[in-house]
Amino acid sequence: MPASLLQSLRAQAYNNAWANHRLLTACAGLSQAEFEAPRTGFFPSIRATLNHILVIDLFYVDALEGGTLGPAAWADPEPCSTVAALAAAQSAVDRRLIAWCEALEEAGVDGTVHVHRGDRVQHERADRLLMHLFQHDVHHRGQAHAMLSGTGVAPPQLDEFFAAEEAPLRAAEFRALGWTEATVWRD
Repeated sequence: MPASLLQSLRAQAYNNAWANHRLLTACAGLSQAEFEAPRTGFFPSIRATLNHILVIDLFYVDALEGGTLGPAAWADPEPCSTVAALAAAQSAVDRRLIAWCEALEEAGVDGTVHVHRGDRVQHERADRLLMHLFQHDVHHRGQAHAMLSGTGVAPPQLDEFFAAEEAPLRAAEFRALGWTEATVWRD
């Protein structure tokens, strides 16, 4: 039986957190100077790129939760100066996103989310907002991945989506995140 849209969105939230974990774990091998070094990309460093992911996640997760944080989310475009601080903050917002998706019911996927944009409130369906957020994160993680390729730290594989036969390959990472395959693929 095909997975429901709700199950797919939940799996996307877990995959998003897993990819963030993998990328930030790799970045922990960088020196502070390498983390901050100027690089070619939409944002000028790995630090700026990964902070952008965090800031935008904070913006959208707040909206999903019914908050009104709005543009105040990016008042400080680089709130985390170190990989360790960034990893902790990203993990916290990833857990919030997963919790929101876990609490979502099938009837709620087309519910309206109010996104406070400062001068206006955008009204968006929950499923569309989630897909936008996941795509945004994939896009910028790819940029950080390319930047990481220019360092001595090997970039992690980020293009996987929980293939069933590869579960043993991610088991240690799932344990570190406090998950199991059943956590992600509950029926």
